[in-house]
Amino acid sequence: MTAAPTNSEHFMGFGLGLRPPHFDYILDQRPDVGWFEIISENFMVGGGKPKYYLQRIREHYPIVMHGVSLSIGSTDPLDIEYLKKLRTLAAEVEPAWISDHLCWTGINGVNSHDLLPLPYHGESLKHVIDRVSQVQDFLGRQILLENPSSYLDFKSSDISEVEFLKEVANGADCLILLDINNIYVSARNHGFDALEYINAIPQQRVRQFHLAGHTDYGEYVIDTHDHDVRNEVWELYLKALQRFGPVSTMIERDDNIPEFPVLEAELAMAKNIFETYQELTS
Repeated sequence: MTAAPTNSEHFMGFGLGLRPPHFDYILDQRPDVGWFEIISENFMVGGGKPKYYLQRIREHYPIVMHGVSLSIGSTDPLDIEYLKKLRTLAAEVEPAWISDHLCWTGINGVNSHDLLPLPYHGESLKHVIDRVSQVQDFLGRQILLENPSSYLDFKSSDISEVEFLKEVANGADCLILLDINNIYVSARNHGFDALEYINAIPQQRVRQFHLAGHTDYGEYVIDTHDHDVRNEVWELYLKALQRFGPVSTMIERDDNIPEFPVLEAELAMAKNIFETYQELTS
């Protein structure tokens, strides 16, 4: 299996999520990290300490924006005020790209603060494609959508998740943030083949990988982002590299956040696996 050359020109190497406990360390030590991903909503303000640190850090590192409130699958109207704030932040930060999730987060104007799954069928597919197109027109750029981690299926679904994601990307001409951990979690919970999922995704659509830890309860798996990346996910990551080639890769850690050097050491594992991929394809 050979690498996809279409991804190489966008490859920024290996990054980490930008988290407040690490602000000072990053500025003081200038660690060897390729880029940082921010949670967009945390910086949609006029000023304050987080914004100050972001402006200083972005002087030294590329930034990408990752949102959790776009609610692309909701039946509520798109939140124009939210999109204006997102567009303003993008103008300030000049991110390499902007991403969010293939999910919905609220209804009737109430934000659940959770990434809720969608039913996968023709009506929801058209709905999401239309909304992604509107968002991209408003922002004046393509966005990335991330595959979800999920724990239940809808009886009304008659399209697989991976086919739905593929059709959204093709129909709206958007890009994909492929979360390798989420594929593993959902494959375990729903009993599908994780490698078949990866092989069904269009190579040219994938712009970024996420890696993260999860909690394994035996009969089911929860995407918790509070553990190290597990061996099964590392193995799947190598398969993804063989499918898509060089794709900008980052590790997410949202709880039980360790000291920065611990995350650097884990990121070095991703680099080692990337070197293994290069050896296999040379």
